[in-house]
Amino acid sequence: MSTNERLAALSAAGVSIWLDDLSRERLNSGNLLELINDWYVVGVTTNPTIFASALSKGEAYDPQVRELASRGADVAAAIREITVADVQQACDLFSGTWESTGGTDGRVSLEVDPTLARDTEATVAQALDLWKAVDRPNLLVKIPATQEGLPAITRALAEGVSVNVTLIFSVERYEHVMGAYLDGLEQAAANGQALASIQSVASFFVSRVDTEIDKRLEAIGSDEAMALRGKAGLANSRLAYAAFEKVFASDRWKALEAKGANPQRPLWASTGVKNPDYPDTMYVTELVVANTVNTMPEATLKAFADHGEVHGDRVTGRAEEAQKVFDDLEAVGIDLTDVFLTLENEGVDKFEKSWGELQETVQAQLDAAK
Repeated sequence: MSTNERLAALSAAGVSIWLDDLSRERLNSGNLLELINDWYVVGVTTNPTIFASALSKGEAYDPQVRELASRGADVAAAIREITVADVQQACDLFSGTWESTGGTDGRVSLEVDPTLARDTEATVAQALDLWKAVDRPNLLVKIPATQEGLPAITRALAEGVSVNVTLIFSVERYEHVMGAYLDGLEQAAANGQALASIQSVASFFVSRVDTEIDKRLEAIGSDEAMALRGKAGLANSRLAYAAFEKVFASDRWKALEAKGANPQRPLWASTGVKNPDYPDTMYVTELVVANTVNTMPEATLKAFADHGEVHGDRVTGRAEEAQKVFDDLEAVGIDLTDVFLTLENEGVDKFEKSWGELQETVQAQLDAAK
């Protein structure tokens, strides 16, 4: 089977293939265009870590940095202009995809400043600001699913902003995210917004769940505990999909759908395999199901293109089996509430750290360009 056939089969199964990476180098070299044309890539996600990495490598940003330095831009303004420019260019590259899929795909995500993750008001203000600054209908503003992020998600949607909800680890929090989405659509309708133009995805993190739970299972060390390694991430995702099916079959949803609303698709994030003992395409092959997005690092995309397999729907109807994995995890002593709290706090901290690195890199480049 050729590269294209594997990716074509994944796409035909209802999985939208998004790339979890963006850089000026990718844009300028034609690499992203090639991925769109030949690799079935129909969207891009970014985060502070991705931008920190992009800016620390190569010279693609040098002309813009020199121009920013010449007019005395501070580091915050520079980061905003640099990231907005990349995202605008990517949005334009995906405009054909956006049109041909009726706005479902062809999406590019840009995250609010992660240091605002615990501040509802500041997150709302920045989400609206980024929406206006990028000024592209196929943008998704990324807002974290923290307790403080939930009302911000609702309020951004109510203003007609399309949202990628990020850093979702537990099914319980995911249910709150879907609630925030429906609240936002109801308020948007009351505000006179056209619901058909609002899109959203809910980014449910996969591999990080296994990394954290596997570490705890290995510390327990019993045969029962060791036999459960590598099972939690997929089980969690399957339970999440069952929750998605329930919410988007409800009467409350049907009333919104009648007004033109789009369902909020689950997006499988963190699908690069961290443990070399597991198949490198595990979080793609095992999460094939219609109406989902899988955002992959390029290494995972290429691995799937090379040797990935589509065995049909691996998710629907497997909630009971997934719940048993969770029951077994609790039986061997895994505190799932603590796991999910740890993952959320770590997720926010990691993005804050990357944001700090991004600020340092850009500041150093501005200083050097003066």
